Amino acid sequence: MSSACKTSGESTHSCGTKSSTGCQSVDTCGNSYKLSVFDWLSNVERPNRNTKCDYVEVRFKNDRKLFFKNVHQLPLHIGSIVTVESSPGHDIGVVSLTGELVRIQMKKKRASEEQALKIYRVANQKDVDVWKELRQKEETVKREARRLASYLKLDMKITDVEYQGDGGKITFYYIADTRVDFRQLIKEYALAFKTKIDMKQIGFRQEAAKVG
Repeated sequence: MSSACKTSGESTHSCGTKSSTGCQSVDTCGNSYKLSVFDWLSNVERPNRNTKCDYVEVRFKNDRKLFFKNVHQLPLHIGSIVTVESSPGHDIGVVSLTGELVRIQMKKKRASEEQALKIYRVANQKDVDVWKELRQKEETVKREARRLASYLKLDMKITDVEYQGDGGKITFYYIADTRVDFRQLIKEYALAFKTKIDMKQIGFRQEAAKVG
């Protein structure tokens, strides 16, 4: 059996773990990165042992989840912090699901295996340090982003900010009742934050979920 197909019997890592990629290394136990899915199939053998399980589900901030291909057959488990392919550069996330449940979720969400991005490696200490530093900046960036949107008199609200794990991109989540022309705002953000800018509109229900 491929090591990528093995699953942990635990649904999450305990915060007392001493692993270098566990909860002591980075705040993955808060609301932003909580792991809530239990793998009921972790101990169930596959009907066909020759079928490889090369995909894992990775969770990012605010319950954003994507599927990635474990191209290097890394021994990943739920709670592993991984460095994954992004555009541009790389991102950092936490493995939230492995094994046969990943196949079921991919089929349910109609996720294409051919279009799945790659897992580069288990995150090293430098990856984690940069990631933690960027997360600490997000609240300050959000306040400045709101100030600039207000200065341009745009009828919108910046609800959250998410740095990509390498700092190569910032995603600004916003809500608005009407269509917003934020082309000038993107220019202002790029000048202020000196990185690639991505704007993502969310609904009021999604905003309520973000703030708990």
